[in-house]
Formats: sequence, C-alpha cells, structure tokens
Amino acid sequence: MNMPKILIKYGGNAMIHEQLKEEIAKQLKELKDRNYQVILVHGGGPFINKALEEAGISSVFYDGHRHTSGEALRCIEKTLKGEVNGSLVSALNRNGLSAVGISGKDGKFAVAKKRVHRKTAPDGTIQEQDLGFVGDLMEVDTKLIDGLLDAGFVPVIACLASDEEGNDYNVNGDVFAGKIAAALNVDAYVVLTDVDGLYRSFPDPNSLIPEISAPELQGLFGSAITGGMIPKITSCLEALENGVKKVVILNGTKPELLTDVLVDHRKNGTIITP
Repeated sequence: MNMPKILIKYGGNAMIHEQLKEEIAKQLKELKDRNYQVILVHGGGPFINKALEEAGISSVFYDGHRHTSGEALRCIEKTLKGEVNGSLVSALNRNGLSAVGISGKDGKFAVAKKRVHRKTAPDGTIQEQDLGFVGDLMEVDTKLIDGLLDAGFVPVIACLASDEEGNDYNVNGDVFAGKIAAALNVDAYVVLTDVDGLYRSFPDPNSLIPEISAPELQGLFGSAITGGMIPKITSCLEALENGVKKVVILNGTKPELLTDVLVDHRKNGTIITP
C-alpha cells in the first residue's frame, strides 16, 4: 500500500492556543485515517521566550537563530521536552492517534555539531558570530523514525540534538525540520507559520505568492526573505535540493488547510516546487 509521508513543522503563535492545537490534532488524525504517515517536528518559541524571561535570561537573535548560553540551553530543553513536547503528545493521543515524543538525542538519530554562523557585512567581508550552544544537523539516521512509522505511531520531535562527544545543542526548528524531511525523503514538507504564506511585500495581501520554484525563490533573499524567514526558507530549499517533492508554507491558525492542500490538492498558502 502506498502511504505518502508528510512532515509538518509546527511552531509560532498557533502553538499557544489550546483549541487550535486540538484542531490541528484532528487534522493529523484525518491524514492518518487516509493512510498518510505523519511526522510532527516542533519548536516552541513563545514558550521558550516566556521560560527564559522568567529565568532572567535575555534572548538575542542573529538571522533568526537564538544565541544559546549553557544556562539558556538547560532552560530550553526543559521547556521543549517537559512542556511543549508532552503537551503535543497528549493532544494527539486525545484525538485518536498514537503519538511518541522524542528529540534528536533519542537513539542518537540526529547528530549535530556547533554552528558557525557567518554573515556578509556591507563591505563584503565575512563575519562570524558565536551563537553558543546552537547546532547544525550533520547526520540523520532514520531507523528510529521509520520504525515508529511502520508500527503506526506518530513521531513528535523536539529540535534538540547532540554531537559525537555528547555535547547538547539547540537547533533552529526550521533547520531541524528541513534536514529530517530530506533524510526521510518525504512527499511533502509543510511549514505551519503565523501568516498565510510567503509575501513579496509583507503584509500586502495582494503580494502573497501562491506558487514559486526554488530557483526563483533564491532571488528573494534580502527583500521578501529577511530575519526569521531566512532559516525557514533555507530549510525549504535544502529539503527540495535533497529529494523532497513539495514544500508548502501554511497558516497554522487555519488547520483545515492541511487536508485541503494535502488531500484535496487545493492551492493554499505558498507552494514551493523544485
């Protein structure tokens, strides 16, 4: 039986509304009932921001990547695994799915290394920024996820990973999801965000891009793609370059769009093709 494989990156403000979370869980159940294999990768920005603020730890971002001290990493891991991941697993299980919560550290299925963040300065020189305990995924062994999918489970994955020496890293959720999507060679990689898709001139609704190819998308960095959109779109492009068939950016506050786009093949959000 052909079972299309879908990876969904879930994050942003859609995570903080319990009713939305339940509606997304219902959509995932419908996908599963239609013989889709579903993988959910999540961040936890709003929860992490709150936890760090309560702990008196300031947050600084560089091109969408959060600088992470050792103290911040401990707080982030506690929030992602102890609060966000557990809450999502409970929501999926309540709606008839069999969800399993893991991170990249489990089974060492995702191996990271410290990220060296580089940026081109206005004078053309390359500047490096130390991000602390922020990592990039170097290797993904899909055996654990494949085994869970084959057994009928829905993996719910937090964006944490370790290096070969056992050092832990916070990995940008979009970057993490894109790497996992590519390793699994999914049929569709869906990014749930806070807006209706990618805009040429945000927030002008008339500038929403319904469909775009990867080569054309490359030309939008620095104009339509800035700040937190940089790692998000970079992850989409890398996924497509590595065999993912389609990427869709959807508004996570409209959960019904998941089945509209994936099952009924209606055009919503922004569809990115190779």
